[in-house]
Amino acid sequence: MKKTILSLVALFSLTTGCKDDAEFLNIKSTNILLVDEVYSDPRLVLSAATDLYNRIPDLVEPANFGIMASFDEAFASGDYGRHQNREYSYDDWSLWDYGYIREINLFIERVNAATRLSAADKARFAAEGRFLRANAYFELVKRMGGVPLVTESLTYDYSGDASYLRKPRAKESEVYDFVISELEAIKSILPKTPNEKSRATYGLALASKVRAALYAGSIAKYGVNTPTVSLPNGEVGIPATKATAYFQTALTSAQELITSGQYSLYQKAPDLSTNFANIFLDKANNPEVIFVEDYKLQSGKIHSFALDNQPRAITEEGERGGRLNPSLNLVQSFEKLDNSFAPLAINKGTPNDYIYYDKPEDLFADRDPRLQGTVLVPGAIFKNRPIDIFAGLVLANGSILSGDQLGQLKPVNGVSVQVVGLSGPIEGYDGSAQGGFYMRKYNDPVTGSGQIGTQSEVWNVRYRYAEVLLNAAEAAFELGQSAVAAGYLKLVRDRAGLTKALTPGEVTFDRIVHERKVELAYENHLLWDMKRWRLAHVVWDGSNSDLTTQPGKATEPSTRVYSLWPYKVYNPGGANHNKWVFRKVLSGRVTQSHVFRLGNYYSRITDAIINNNPTIVRNPNQ
Repeated sequence: MKKTILSLVALFSLTTGCKDDAEFLNIKSTNILLVDEVYSDPRLVLSAATDLYNRIPDLVEPANFGIMASFDEAFASGDYGRHQNREYSYDDWSLWDYGYIREINLFIERVNAATRLSAADKARFAAEGRFLRANAYFELVKRMGGVPLVTESLTYDYSGDASYLRKPRAKESEVYDFVISELEAIKSILPKTPNEKSRATYGLALASKVRAALYAGSIAKYGVNTPTVSLPNGEVGIPATKATAYFQTALTSAQELITSGQYSLYQKAPDLSTNFANIFLDKANNPEVIFVEDYKLQSGKIHSFALDNQPRAITEEGERGGRLNPSLNLVQSFEKLDNSFAPLAINKGTPNDYIYYDKPEDLFADRDPRLQGTVLVPGAIFKNRPIDIFAGLVLANGSILSGDQLGQLKPVNGVSVQVVGLSGPIEGYDGSAQGGFYMRKYNDPVTGSGQIGTQSEVWNVRYRYAEVLLNAAEAAFELGQSAVAAGYLKLVRDRAGLTKALTPGEVTFDRIVHERKVELAYENHLLWDMKRWRLAHVVWDGSNSDLTTQPGKATEPSTRVYSLWPYKVYNPGGANHNKWVFRKVLSGRVTQSHVFRLGNYYSRITDAIINNNPTIVRNPNQ
């Protein structure tokens, strides 16, 4: 042991003895880069920017799909979701990440101070930093209301008094104004490169500005419906007098992007449902997608959406799959092809007075094609295989025979017959289609995407052109320009496959709400839309409401998540043998009703935040 130590000492002496102390201390590190070194090389600056892009605080994304079952869009077949919790926490959706804001401010300052970057690189990187900061404040304001506006990196002087670093909350309108003005200022600095999807561009700046202005306008207009959701100095709440200007900003900016010709609606696949699903899968020259968080197998950045949500009948990984089931609440919201709204035709008035279908998918045949681009319905094919959803057999005497195992066989009149689908549904069986449906939107059809060792590289679409058109339609409607609104809605609905155009007189607030619900389902819009329209406490009102019979009405309560279970008719020799019927089901797991309190419109500002900065005032109704 002593010889080993001596040898190491000797080796150290040999390698360092020829250098004096000062020279040794100045040896350049091979694995640590100094700030000046980073901001002298555009490749390294891009790496720093990429880290900031990767930290954008998305609430709903494929990698965090569980929150999709927090409202009325989906049933949690796995052991998660909000079906057993009556109230939302005041801490839900909270965000107060000023560490992220500080790092963005430092990025902007360091780029602006750099001396070895080209003028073009400096301008672009600084504009990207400003986009990231504007986006961060947009995420803050839509969750928290007005927040302190910090636009420079604050430095503590170690004097023992940190009060000079404390800033009070800005007005909610001031934060929106900052976001909008920053996006306007940088739009022309950013490149007009629509094929670039993961970095800030001219198109993204405009799309973001449209969204922010629309949100602000909605809060200003509909905030009068919840007068107690406000603070006297404007930290929460926007005066109604500001609504028109915000809506005009949203419409003007949307029209600038629309007329630029930078983007268009995705229209590649002849089958309309497949075409809609492919918007979120096709990364090759996708003209609709504006901004994404990308995932790539080669870089090791993947997510488990396909692994956790592949249909159980065709699972690639043992017991995995089927955790998120679209709800009947959402499914029946897709209108009929004649532009009318109605519950799905499953019976003639009473639950057992069935309407019979030759194939299970026939029930959905006259609906908006976006339904089957969003949802895998019973009878659907995925990865070229049937997903096999049925809950049991309806026997000749009207009784139901089912089982407690996927694909279970039982004897019927001496014949062994499958009595439940390979995907279920079975009450309480995790991963079976307990909602009656599976996810199609964001579900990766590539072989291997449902395996633990591979998983999925489907991107998270944050902005796309269809939303810009819907935002333009909404802003135009709010400004009294119904004909303009109808024109933008027509573009989206034509692509979807709805052939009967809405007249200007048919464009109503209910229509605006509905169109966003079906076009943008599961895309991180539902909560924010319901909050800005001040509809959340109306729709999620805590009542034990039945499934509405008016799915096209925006104010209808939807507090419990319903399922739709298909059954096969087993009656050899009977007229309806091998036909299909359906029953509306309320799962035993749905033990509570969603209730959104007035205090949920803005997330809680915690004691820790106020202790650090006593100038901060709390949000109302908490």
